Amino acid sequence: FVGDVAKDLGLQMPELGDRVIRILDKGRTQYFALHGKTGHLVTAERIDREQLCRLMEQCVLRCELIVEGEMKVYGIQVEITDINDNAPSFRQSKKELRLSETTVPGSRFPLAEAHDPDLGQNSLQSYELSGGKHFSLAVQTGPGGDQRPELVLAKALDREEAAFHELVLRARDGGDPSRTGTARIRVTVLDANDNAPVFSQAEYTVRVPEDVPVGSILVTVTATDADEGPNGQVEYSFHKISDRESELLHLDSETGEITVKNDLDFEEISSHELEVQAHDGGELSDTAKVFITVTDINDNAPELTVSSAVSEISEDAPSGTVVALVHVHDRDSGANGEVRCSLDGGVPFRLEKSLEDYYRVVTARELDREQ
Repeated sequence: FVGDVAKDLGLQMPELGDRVIRILDKGRTQYFALHGKTGHLVTAERIDREQLCRLMEQCVLRCELIVEGEMKVYGIQVEITDINDNAPSFRQSKKELRLSETTVPGSRFPLAEAHDPDLGQNSLQSYELSGGKHFSLAVQTGPGGDQRPELVLAKALDREEAAFHELVLRARDGGDPSRTGTARIRVTVLDANDNAPVFSQAEYTVRVPEDVPVGSILVTVTATDADEGPNGQVEYSFHKISDRESELLHLDSETGEITVKNDLDFEEISSHELEVQAHDGGELSDTAKVFITVTDINDNAPELTVSSAVSEISEDAPSGTVVALVHVHDRDSGANGEVRCSLDGGVPFRLEKSLEDYYRVVTARELDREQ
């Protein structure tokens, strides 16, 4: 049960007779249905807030209730609230770090962030580190409030004392009860590597149209390392990227070129925020952010649907009589999504704007069957 639509709108279900009431979802999936006898709005499909409203604080599903015969349409908004049904998770459950035994105590190494699609208190709240006295955990707060875990060397390493260190990074959310996710960190102690790679800039920004061809280079990230030999060879990898973005974008580990490997779609994702890591042969690293803005092109035609219509009309019907209800929608944005509607053919009807994207077709003058 979602709501008593009939009661809220003052509809008397038994008195409607042959007049049909329909629920029309704006999306492609019918999430709600109307119980014909009670007038109750009920769920028709399982609703997953994280799937429907990524990164949105307020998740609202919209649908319309259409009363055929009366040519009436009512807008319905249903807010989907969050429950703690997801645990924090790491993109990689295991991480290998190779550190020189000459690494200075206090050195910091960025760790992969956990992701929890839940909202507010149910989302990721804290990190914990366990596994030894040589390392501690520091958590930095990014400009957007995100928590970024860093491994801190608390005590000098000695390869002759211990060649490996096994650590566990735990991410915890704020639900009741809370949920956790873990990642294992294996630190291998090596000999000296004095210099870490350094990116040419901390942030890279690029704007591309959504119809950019597959295989196109969007941006090239560049980092340099002052060391020689294997310790100075830089390799690139994604440090922070979603599963969907990994299907769309490719990073060349040697050149730093980020290319398109699947078609971009502005209507699906209009911007991408990535983090790229450059690491050398000794696993010292630097990170840089990449912002890719996808711009809209007019690649969607307007979709027009006759939501309701009469099959006949009397010639003595007064001017302004409603004969059809039409819905029009264009998935593009801005000027590309603005739709103009008109009637062709010199017929004795005109269009009138109704609720949001709805138009009513009404008689423009008195009709004469003999003409």
